[in-house]
Amino acid sequence: MSRYVVLLGTQWGDEGKGKIVDLLTEKADAVVRFQGGHNAGHTLVINGIKTVLHLVPSGAMRPEVECLIGNGVVVNVEQLLKEVRELEEIGICIRDRLMVSPACPLIMPHHIALDIAREAARGEGAIGTTGRGIGPCYEDKVARRGLRLADLMRPDLFAEKLRSVMEYHNFALERYFGAEKVDYRQTLDQAMEQKEMISDLIDDVSTRLYRLRRQGRSVMFEGAQGMLLDVDHGTYPYVTSSNTTAAAAAVGSGIGPLELDHVLGIVKAYTTRVGSGPFPTELFDRVGRHLGDRGHEFGATTGRPRRCGWLDIVALRRTAQVCGLSALCVTKLDVMDGLETVRICTRYELDAQEVDLPPYGAEAMARCRPVYEELPGWERSTAGARSFDELPANARAYLDRMSELCELPVDIVSTGAERDDTIILRHPFD
Repeated sequence: MSRYVVLLGTQWGDEGKGKIVDLLTEKADAVVRFQGGHNAGHTLVINGIKTVLHLVPSGAMRPEVECLIGNGVVVNVEQLLKEVRELEEIGICIRDRLMVSPACPLIMPHHIALDIAREAARGEGAIGTTGRGIGPCYEDKVARRGLRLADLMRPDLFAEKLRSVMEYHNFALERYFGAEKVDYRQTLDQAMEQKEMISDLIDDVSTRLYRLRRQGRSVMFEGAQGMLLDVDHGTYPYVTSSNTTAAAAAVGSGIGPLELDHVLGIVKAYTTRVGSGPFPTELFDRVGRHLGDRGHEFGATTGRPRRCGWLDIVALRRTAQVCGLSALCVTKLDVMDGLETVRICTRYELDAQEVDLPPYGAEAMARCRPVYEELPGWERSTAGARSFDELPANARAYLDRMSELCELPVDIVSTGAERDDTIILRHPFD
């Protein structure tokens, strides 16, 4: 039976989505990226070998799985080709099963220059972007002046459109930010070189997904970042430039929303955040250091240390509400091993009132104070556990309480970085 499953992060990203996509695609025929760009970093560890993917879908490590990049993804062609080469160097043949939508917006050198110049100009008010040109590229898309992969296939038209948009952006770089302009001829020559190497990968992803459905195949839709970074529903303005919700899977790949059968939310057993923005449950003490050290909490894309804190059920409720979650997958439970007590934020206090859902906007959320429920921790290790019964009683109680507070079943528990360090209670493709 055909099954279309959306997998997305429920927090501020970095929930371990890559491992779970790779694991669950044992029963999938294709994996689709539908938003974001190479600001996402999905880390896979298979047989002790670590691979970090930024644009290529995480199904790449399974040779029978198609990898599709939908129209909602902004593409840096240089980065995409680099990942293809790196996969080929470790024996992963990807070109014959990788497809990129011609409607994908192109990230160009001037987008990167603008991203860096803007963050520098903001100073202490910097949003904390990755500096990879994602935001400026999405801006050009919405302003209807952006270049897309389809344009790259028509060199004369591409050269004309590129000249026009670069004149616009170079004016801002030089006159407003006082930065160096980007060279037009060099940019065009580079794009034409890339055209020759990527043209065979461009095809109609929407039609491919339609046909896979009619053939009774199963597909995984792989979200990047996390719901709390959604440009509409996240902690604005400290968000990414795309929609990271479940609904974006349909828009960003070209299928109807009724085609989506199941939405699996990935949530860490605690909470982390990279970059700036409000974080009500953030810890600055010994426990925060414990989580950061044991969890190896450094961004897969930027290498920046992640801020760590207790599990935030209030924020998780917002994700469940906006995305229509079917179930939860809890990752990094083993990182919490050895803590005497553990806490769960069950509600906020805002302006002397208790709230069960986070307010919209960063300013209001920054004023929220967490209200915690305390549970006993567990001394015995959960690392590598493969069944629910192997977990310590207090760890099971923690998961049960999380499920109860969210009113969602916990279907999967990850207990380590390796693909097989996982407890699957219910498989989303079954």
